[in-house]
Amino acid sequence: MKTFDHLNVIGLREWIGLPGLGIDQILAKVDTGARTSALHASNIETFDRHGETWVRFDAHVGSQKKPRSQRCEAVLVEYRSIRSSNGQLQERHVIRTPLVLGDRCWPVYFTLTCRKAMRYRVLMGCTAMLEGELVIDPGRRFVQEKPLTSLFAVDS
Repeated sequence: MKTFDHLNVIGLREWIGLPGLGIDQILAKVDTGARTSALHASNIETFDRHGETWVRFDAHVGSQKKPRSQRCEAVLVEYRSIRSSNGQLQERHVIRTPLVLGDRCWPVYFTLTCRKAMRYRVLMGCTAMLEGELVIDPGRRFVQEKPLTSLFAVDS
């Protein structure tokens, strides 16, 4: 039988941090059916900074019942065509920013999209799980401690 000794176990729901965006804690749904992670964003606009294309957006970090947003900026990596859960093809902005889960941190690609009808503001896709060397226990939630974003200094 194969073991997962070198992998970290996570549940279907986990608290993560996105320190590069100034987000200390946000609830994420683990979604093995999604290749790329997704972040609920609105008011998305691109701009030029020192010859690079950046994106400015409002990240929705609250819940449906307690909405809260935070203005964020990140380097635009690319535009990517993504098939949403309802089957529609969407052109989305893609950023790469550090993700903190428990006491670990690694860079993750996120698409920016409207998730206002969805319960969770963040989806953690399978690429992030592979790069983070994670394995999912589907019967558990909140396996990892809340993120320790203060351990990871991020330059703006």
